[in-house]
Amino acid sequence: MTRRKRVIISLSIGVALLWAVTAGAEPYIAGQVGVAFPQALSKVELEQIPTPTTPDGTKSSDLALANSGVYGAKAGYFFESLRWLGIEGEFFQLSPNVKQQIVSETPPGGATTTTLKPGANLIVNTIALNVVARAQFGQWEPYVGVGPAGFLAQLNMKYRELGREPLAISSGRPGLNVEAGLRYRFLNHMAVFGEWKFNHAQFQFNSPPHVDATYNVHFLVIGVGYHF
Repeated sequence: MTRRKRVIISLSIGVALLWAVTAGAEPYIAGQVGVAFPQALSKVELEQIPTPTTPDGTKSSDLALANSGVYGAKAGYFFESLRWLGIEGEFFQLSPNVKQQIVSETPPGGATTTTLKPGANLIVNTIALNVVARAQFGQWEPYVGVGPAGFLAQLNMKYRELGREPLAISSGRPGLNVEAGLRYRFLNHMAVFGEWKFNHAQFQFNSPPHVDATYNVHFLVIGVGYHF
């Protein structure tokens, strides 16, 4: 069983447990798919990359990322006494790969060099815990949410400039998740929704080459949910 499937199953089990202990509340589960529109990785600093002698504090130009598909699941519930307020956990994965591009690098006190660099594979797994507020207008439910998120990113540099060895480095960091959407309850227990999300984090890849960078990405997703 893959890690993605284990996470989705765990979220489903968590909702079932919440339902059992929160009689009268409104638990739900949902699946989601969509498109991610990442901004370039910014404030990039390097050490021991692209070469083992690259000094700490070497600054790089921004690294453009490709748009990516995104998929995942969410689960949560709205409170019985405050039906407009709820909590929600969600998991989603995307691959905003680093594009092939011209990159400038400047070591502390040194001269800037400019190189055409191959692209790299970037996979980001996100787990978020949101506080969600909604309004209910019949079958329509606009909502907003915000909360902390954990980001596990894997950067795989299979092809590197000047024939250097492939490199794989990872980053596990906290960050922020923000969302706003509109849900339509077309049946008593079934709903569809459209949602915008925004993620922010400060990646730190260490393996031992170091790459620090600011990560910002917007999402547009759609999904289907079941409300117990």
